[in-house]
Amino acid sequence: MKSVLITGGSGLIGSAMKQIMDDYKLEFYCTFLNSKQCDLCNYSETLKIFSEFKPDIIIHLAACVGGLFKNMSDKVRMLEENVLINTHVVKAAHESGVQTLIGCLSTCIFPDQIENLNENIIHDGPPHFSNEGYAYAKRLMDIHCRVYRQSFNRNYFCIIPTNIYGPNDNFNLEDGHVIPSLIHKAYLSKQRNNFFEIRGSGKPLRQFIYSLDIAKLIFQLMEQKVSENIILSPSDQYSIKEVAEIINKHFENDIVFNNSFADGQYSKTTDNSKLKDLFNFEFTSLEQGISETIEWFKLNYDTLRK
Repeated sequence: MKSVLITGGSGLIGSAMKQIMDDYKLEFYCTFLNSKQCDLCNYSETLKIFSEFKPDIIIHLAACVGGLFKNMSDKVRMLEENVLINTHVVKAAHESGVQTLIGCLSTCIFPDQIENLNENIIHDGPPHFSNEGYAYAKRLMDIHCRVYRQSFNRNYFCIIPTNIYGPNDNFNLEDGHVIPSLIHKAYLSKQRNNFFEIRGSGKPLRQFIYSLDIAKLIFQLMEQKVSENIILSPSDQYSIKEVAEIINKHFENDIVFNNSFADGQYSKTTDNSKLKDLFNFEFTSLEQGISETIEWFKLNYDTLRK
């Protein structure tokens, strides 16, 4: 039985993988690593724990992450912490003899103002300025994995998910991604009998993937022994306004848009044809995923990340 070590094991995707793991009769034994067990910004700690576990596969999900406004206001931290974490994980994986590593990128790495984003154009131009710290750190991990493939024949590659949401997310109003922060804001608006304020015009378009869907896809990628970068995304796009309206069905607030805030990148449309060629995967609808996330949010409000 192969052993799998998952960094970021208590985060959004790691928690989803843990939740559905028993549904998959895999020849894998999974260990979920969190930041309390190892500081991945410290190379000695990272190498020590990888050498102790001796995994066959590493799923690298740990990262310093946030939504649009954190990416814009804290670019230095987003760049430096992610460069450290990713460099240490990839290097320590090689040094401890790990043959397969799956890193996690993001669609914000893609060049700005290019339509139909695919796996082959990651480095074809600068990313949108709002995400540049985080985006360049993630691009560097893609290069790092590639040179290990070329130099040492390691099976190191990356998944590129679109906007992820679901239970166990970070629902912080300032640092969270768009769906969890909007859910929290809608909840507070209902509690306080206030307007549900959306920052920006609500016009930008995004693709969203439910955390349990990406967990299922990662398990299937391991089964299929995929060895090249792949975008994980449904085809449908939604405006931020449409997302807010879906969320608001559960709270029934009056929605207002605050145009004094930046919209960020207007559209990041991904080409998921490589994924569709591999799997006939049925994605969770945005309405269902948001409904399940809100239900979890209400049940766990006192203890969740916010």
